[in-house]
Amino acid sequence: MIASVFCSFSLYLSHRRSRGHHIGFEDCRRSSSDDAPSTAENYVDGPGPVLLLNGFGVGSFHQHRLMPRLASASATSSSPGDRAIYGIDYLGQGRSWPVDMDDGESEGEKGLRYDINTWADQCIKFIERVVLPEQGGRVSKVHLVGNSVGGYLSVVLASKRPDLIDSICLLNATPVWGLNLPFWSGRLPAPFLPKLIGRFLFDRIRDYGTIEKFLDQTYSRREAFDDELMGQIRDCTEGLGGHAAFASILWSPPADFSSGGSAGDGAGDATEATDFYVSLERLECDVLLLFGRDDPWCKPAFAKRMCEMLDRRRVSTGRVHRYVELEDTGHCPNHEAPQATAAAVNRWLAACTPGERSVVELVHGGRERFAEPWGEIAMREVSKNEISLNFLDRLVTKLI
Repeated sequence: MIASVFCSFSLYLSHRRSRGHHIGFEDCRRSSSDDAPSTAENYVDGPGPVLLLNGFGVGSFHQHRLMPRLASASATSSSPGDRAIYGIDYLGQGRSWPVDMDDGESEGEKGLRYDINTWADQCIKFIERVVLPEQGGRVSKVHLVGNSVGGYLSVVLASKRPDLIDSICLLNATPVWGLNLPFWSGRLPAPFLPKLIGRFLFDRIRDYGTIEKFLDQTYSRREAFDDELMGQIRDCTEGLGGHAAFASILWSPPADFSSGGSAGDGAGDATEATDFYVSLERLECDVLLLFGRDDPWCKPAFAKRMCEMLDRRRVSTGRVHRYVELEDTGHCPNHEAPQATAAAVNRWLAACTPGERSVVELVHGGRERFAEPWGEIAMREVSKNEISLNFLDRLVTKLI
């Protein structure tokens, strides 16, 4: 069995005043006595640990199908257990919350803003204080695997702290985040009207019926999610801080991709500093895009535009980007297609240098099939000559 350790880690984030917050995270690694449950093929260990970043509204529990399949990739290695896989709950989601919560009015919540910049700060500290120290000085960088807003967050982290990031895998990454609504900065406590709007909307989206309808749209196959997942998502909303957190998220600004400052606080060129696509052009790490083709929101056109921007990076940088597509898969390939996702990501991680990542066979035989309990998943790599957008796709991807 794969050993998973559930912990509560006391971490201090930087907002107006430092206060304690419980940070929920998981550490999954293979020990010498573990049996590998994965049907994905085995490869030698990659050069560093992996941090999984999940989408909005869930926690690290959404990585349970993918996590052991990545950890078990070291089954044939001469030093099994070297690859550690982490999952973290963002502050205000899952098990990560202020130690005292009172609908945004407690001392620990005052001045706090639940935005992508806060989550980036949290992840950076987690990497520096937990992930890298546990490697005993053997590595200085991590690999990020991010789904949905976790993909967006991966780009934020790689932009802010390239010294910490070896490569990133974007699983149906969303190219936008942060509504930046007017008349409030998103810092708690919330004014009357945002609090009222946040409470009204929050109580409706966390209804079981709404959760099921949302997941039904998110997944390509209804059988790929169950009542347990819906219950886990609902459980994330049960605390005393959920309404305030949701209001803060609604009013929060987009990310600041620059190495300093905070978007929405007057730092730097606001347009350029918060542009997701511009940030891709400047990334210093290798990038794997792995997209479910049946995603109703982040459609293949968005992946193609991301590839276009990554292709603008100077050839002299030697950086690699590749694009793998999963058929019959929706917005969450980490959960709906864990075997296929693990196969591609493990092959990517096993290639330790940009030169290797440019030639490693990510998809065997040009088109590879994987049997999930709810149906077959087909995976293929999209070639560069397929990266073209028609007028409508280009217009939509520029507007969103």
